[in-house]
Amino acid sequence: MGLSVADALMPRTLATRCLDPLVYAAVRVAICVVQALPRDACERGARRLSRLLANRLRIRRTVVRDNLRTAFPAMTLEERRRTAEQMWEHLLLMVVEIAHANRVIHKTTWRKHLRIHGMEEMLRCLWLDRPKVILSGHYGNFELAAYLFGLFGLRIFSVARELDNPQLDRFVTEFRESRGQRILPKKGSAPDVAQVLDENGAIGLLGDQAAGPKGCWVEFFGRPASVHKAIGVFALSASAPVLVCSATRRGGLFDYDLRLEGVADPAAGGPESESLTALSQWYTTLLEQAIRREPAQYWWVHRRWRGSPRKAKKAKSRPAA
Repeated sequence: MGLSVADALMPRTLATRCLDPLVYAAVRVAICVVQALPRDACERGARRLSRLLANRLRIRRTVVRDNLRTAFPAMTLEERRRTAEQMWEHLLLMVVEIAHANRVIHKTTWRKHLRIHGMEEMLRCLWLDRPKVILSGHYGNFELAAYLFGLFGLRIFSVARELDNPQLDRFVTEFRESRGQRILPKKGSAPDVAQVLDENGAIGLLGDQAAGPKGCWVEFFGRPASVHKAIGVFALSASAPVLVCSATRRGGLFDYDLRLEGVADPAAGGPESESLTALSQWYTTLLEQAIRREPAQYWWVHRRWRGSPRKAKKAKSRPAA
């Protein structure tokens, strides 16, 4: 689900499209190197490289620090710098975990790496003979969480934007689908999503992507941010329970808490299901609360706050007859 680190950072030009095969080859070689190295060596390398990315190469440094200043105004400059380093370390460790996942996590080993909070309610909702919407954000290791759901025998159809590099897109999709998850392209997927929900299936979505001025506006860390209306429309029109989940790293590699942050069931009534805006604000608030627990595990490289809500046009007064 969501964007790759490369696509989030690299604008597309004719030159980059021509370089796609070379970029793909470089990524595959890097993955092979990561897979060949001991995991403790990968951890040490990620820590060193994160300092380089944050402080020397300064990739999106201004965006990251502006976002942290917006979300956590009480943070000092040094705290923002350290959080930025930890974010890059987290992103690099995500890559290592994706490269090693097939070898490390199996049906007999997942308990060594994963602690599930709210497991009983999560499984009860997921096994309902009703449509379901599983929601997360660019937080923790959402890729590993989706992989684990497939490992547990839960067939989830996740909506994800296709990567701009077609060869990388096929490679990432193969990983995502290696344990039963199915990927639906973000563009033009509405009919497929509707069919999955009609068949009482489960849809996986990321709920923190900027939707532009036409999106549904909610409060995120005290500022207006837009989210895609389709998320709420899918859930409310299908009367599908919405499960907000997170997968946050406790320590090193493959050491995670998988947590059910909350459930909203339109069939049960509740204030969070009264409208599209109420549901959108509900899950955004849960994601914010999760991010506040581990700020360094959020993708602050995204420009999350873009634009502002459109102001309603005032009706023109008519002269009295």
